[in-house]
Amino acid sequence: MLRRLFYAVVALTGVAVAGAVAGYLWLQQRFDAPGPLAAPKSVVIERGAGVAFIAQVLADAGVVDEPLVFTIGVRLFSRGQTLKAGEYEFAPGMSQRQAMQLLIDGGTLMHRLTMAEGLTSAEVLALVAAAEALTGDMPAVPPEGSLLPETYFFSRGETRAELVRRMTANMADTLAELWAGRDPNLPLRTPEEAVVLASIVEKETGVAAERPRVAAVFINRLNLGMALQSDPTIIYALTLGKAPLGRELTRADLQNKSPYNTYVTPGLPPGPIANPGRAALEAVLHPATTKDLFFVADGTGGHAFAETLDEHNKNVAAWRKLRNP
Repeated sequence: MLRRLFYAVVALTGVAVAGAVAGYLWLQQRFDAPGPLAAPKSVVIERGAGVAFIAQVLADAGVVDEPLVFTIGVRLFSRGQTLKAGEYEFAPGMSQRQAMQLLIDGGTLMHRLTMAEGLTSAEVLALVAAAEALTGDMPAVPPEGSLLPETYFFSRGETRAELVRRMTANMADTLAELWAGRDPNLPLRTPEEAVVLASIVEKETGVAAERPRVAAVFINRLNLGMALQSDPTIIYALTLGKAPLGRELTRADLQNKSPYNTYVTPGLPPGPIANPGRAALEAVLHPATTKDLFFVADGTGGHAFAETLDEHNKNVAAWRKLRNP
C-alpha cells in the first residue's frame, strides 16, 4: 500500500514537474515571439507605474498582445531589474523580452530642438515654450547672446528651465574655449565684446565662408575708429529683438539716437543683438587678413567687399541696378 502511494506521489510529482517545465518553455517561447506592432510606436510610461499596469499600457498601444505573459515574463526574466519611466519608441515586431529590455535600459525617445544661429533670446524662448515634450514654467528671458545655437536633444519631461540652462552653459564653455585661443592684437578687450561683434557678423551674413571676411571689415573699422554702420544694429535698436521689423529701414531710422545704432554711436553697441553661433565667434576671434572696410549685397546671397569708398560706391551702384533694373 505504501509502495503504491509512493509511486503515485512520484508520478504526480513528475507530471507536475513536466507541466511546470512545459509551462516555462511555453512562456519563454511567447515572451520571445515577434510582437504585433506593424509600425514604430511611441508610448509614455508614467512614473510609479507597476509591471501589470505597464503591461496593460503596452497592450493598449499594440506593443504586446498578451499583457499577462509580459507581466509574468518580467518577473521571471528581469533578474530584479526595474522598468524605468519615460517615453519610448517601440520597433515593429519587437518581442516582449525586447520591450522589457528597452524599459530596463531606459532607452527613452529623444526629442530635438534646433536653435538657429542669429535668433534673439526672446525668439529662442518662444521655441522652448512651444516644445510639447518639455515641462515646467518658462524661465525669464536670458541676456542677449548668452545662449549657444545648436541642436539640443532632450527626453520627454525635461523642464524648460533645464534646457535653457544647458544652452547657457554651452555658450559659456564655448566662449571660454575660443577666447583662450584668439588671435593677438584684436580690438576686443573681453569675451563679452567678442559676443557683441559675433552677433553683428551673424546677422550680417548667412554665408558661412564670408563670416571671417565680414568680421575683418568690422575689426578694421574698430582699429581705425570708424563707425561700424551695421544695419542689423539699427533694427535691434528699434525692436529690441522682440519681433521682426517687418519693413525697410528709413533715413529717420538711421538717425535714431540709440546706443545700439552703430551709425550714430561709435564702437561696439552696449550688448549683443542676437545669439551668435560658434562659427561667428571663431570668425571675430580669427578674422580674415584683409584691408576691406566696406561690403554690400551682390545679388547672389553674398556680398561685394571693398577697401576704398570709391570702390564701395561702385559696388552699391551695381547692387541698386540689380534691385531696380
